[in-house]
Amino acid sequence: MRQRGFTLVELVVVMVVTGVLAAGLVVFFRPALENYAMATRRGTLTDLADGAMRTMMRDVRSAVPNSIRQPNAQCFEVVPTSDGGRLRIAPDIQSGGASKPLDTYQPTTQFDVISPLLAAPVIGDWIVIGNQVPENMYSLASASRISSVAAPPASTSPYALGTWRIGIQTKQFPPGYEGGRFVVVPDAQKAVFYTCQNAGVDANGTGTGTLYRFSGYGFDAAAPTACKVPQADTAVLASRIARCEFTYDPNPGSEQAAGYLQMRLRLSEGGDDVDLLYGAYADNLP
Repeated sequence: MRQRGFTLVELVVVMVVTGVLAAGLVVFFRPALENYAMATRRGTLTDLADGAMRTMMRDVRSAVPNSIRQPNAQCFEVVPTSDGGRLRIAPDIQSGGASKPLDTYQPTTQFDVISPLLAAPVIGDWIVIGNQVPENMYSLASASRISSVAAPPASTSPYALGTWRIGIQTKQFPPGYEGGRFVVVPDAQKAVFYTCQNAGVDANGTGTGTLYRFSGYGFDAAAPTACKVPQADTAVLASRIARCEFTYDPNPGSEQAAGYLQMRLRLSEGGDDVDLLYGAYADNLP
């Protein structure tokens, strides 16, 4: 009876042919796999950089007017707000003296809000009015803490649009301010500080820097002369930073109504880079 099987020569031929086919497949598929891995890395880096940029832009755009400070191109400080509106700057003549306008020529403890707010002001948060320069914000010359929140008395006046009567710690705001605007700074956050540390690239083409966000440390009247040094509990906003630059121009146009902060981030991993350049305007009109 004849036995069927493979000869050694046939097995060797099959192995050689299989090896040739495998080598050919590697040649064709390797670039595709490398491109897939590169696209995945770049997608991750883009999401990380975009998230960091959006967080910084949110804080800059909602900042107290004239509150940005910058010791160098690797960091900046700003005071974000949570709300704001219009306040009464003149008496309601039909309220029988019940209205509470803000008088910037003497200390005050109350004023009426005449515009809708996103939410009721929180006792302990900060009211900022008429801030003209960063020094006034950080020394609290233009700020006072909220001590009470109540509805204003009813009035028959068609102009009595009061929504809240806000009590504050006794304060005389910068005299002569008639803009009629105020902003609210959350006490839980206060000022925030962004710092890029150790930006660069290692031998593998991966960024070595980290972007940190400091918050809740209060208000420092002294202008910063250097970037804050991160601690173990400092929030990390982004890693793998290869390049990081912040450039603030307080008066980019002839009207001087807004400052402009340009933010540049480059994130790198395994030789792949993602560059983002964003710009954000910060209101200069208190």
